[in-house]
Amino acid sequence: MIAADQLKKIAAWSRDLTDREIEVARAGIVEKSFRANEFISMRGDVFDYWTGVVSGLVKIGTISRGGKEVSITGLTAGAWFGEGSVLKNEPRRYDIVAMRDSRVAMMERSAFFWLFENSVGFNRFLVSLLNERLGQFIAATEYGRMLDATGRLARCIASLFNPILYRDATRHLEITQEELGAISGISRQKANQCLQTLEKEGLLRLEYGGVTVIDLERLGRYGE
Repeated sequence: MIAADQLKKIAAWSRDLTDREIEVARAGIVEKSFRANEFISMRGDVFDYWTGVVSGLVKIGTISRGGKEVSITGLTAGAWFGEGSVLKNEPRRYDIVAMRDSRVAMMERSAFFWLFENSVGFNRFLVSLLNERLGQFIAATEYGRMLDATGRLARCIASLFNPILYRDATRHLEITQEELGAISGISRQKANQCLQTLEKEGLLRLEYGGVTVIDLERLGRYGE
């Protein structure tokens, strides 16, 4: 069980719950730390937890039969994911890897379903989350096929500032160029070139150990 103030800090959705619902959520959540490059869950695992990123950076991806690594998305602090696998009670279809030392919150399936069946506030959040996630992945499929590396990186960065998925996000993100390359599927060197292009166009500002977004709307539409 985690403290109520800690729950509200790491889970923006909990601020819409009643006192009773908060107690159920608290009782069903534990936090766990993972080292850089450590698997949180592997493809095919039965991982019965709805998961939130407390700190660090997590990548969702998979490896093709030919050995090609495919990055699906990156997740920073504040993101909650895996609701689809919990709802369908099926093995994970992707790997979940900590890209740097990270801490995650894990809600057990019984607590998730109690909230799903009893909490209006929780269900409103889930509907908006699933809707936003669907739109995000449809867009990712489109720009993955149509955009160049700069466009893909721009859209990837914009997704890390999504106001639905990250309700407490600021315009600054502590992330390295190597990490950005890894979650967008390009090399660090290529990521560096693309970031410089985006900075010259006034969409973001490169800073030591991170980036600050200047024009999120244009970044999210880059390449159109």
